[in-house]
Amino acid sequence: MILAQALDATYWGYLGRGVGAILLYAVIGTLMMLVGFWAIDLTTPGKLPQLVRAGLPNAVVITAAGMLSMAFIIVLAIWSSSGSLLQGVVSSLVFGLVGIVAQVGAVRLLEWVTGIEIGDVIQDTEPRPAAKVVAAVHVALGLIVAVAVI
Repeated sequence: MILAQALDATYWGYLGRGVGAILLYAVIGTLMMLVGFWAIDLTTPGKLPQLVRAGLPNAVVITAAGMLSMAFIIVLAIWSSSGSLLQGVVSSLVFGLVGIVAQVGAVRLLEWVTGIEIGDVIQDTEPRPAAKVVAAVHVALGLIVAVAVI
């Protein structure tokens, strides 16, 4: 009771809005991570979730790098949002989704240019150097797109 009296009357509204914003952005971030995963899965030959669950090392490495790159994009989309909460949410969603599309497209383009047959790589039961190249491309392009967002 003493703590409640010691705090400014506007503090509780500020705290409530902050907690609400955190929860809202957590939901948005999670949804965009799912969209990012689906974008990677959709553009990758084979069923990525099944390959990852089967423990295929190249699928796991590439998927992990792809998810990390999506997180970079989403984090900076949220960080760069400004204005009211609604404006921040809308700009985070738009920048995040555009960033995901740009990142996935760029990765697939670089796989094509380098001649990497991603379907063969991710389905191999043995680790392949090409998987590390694709993983590095995911992370590098994720950082590039993330910085472009801001």
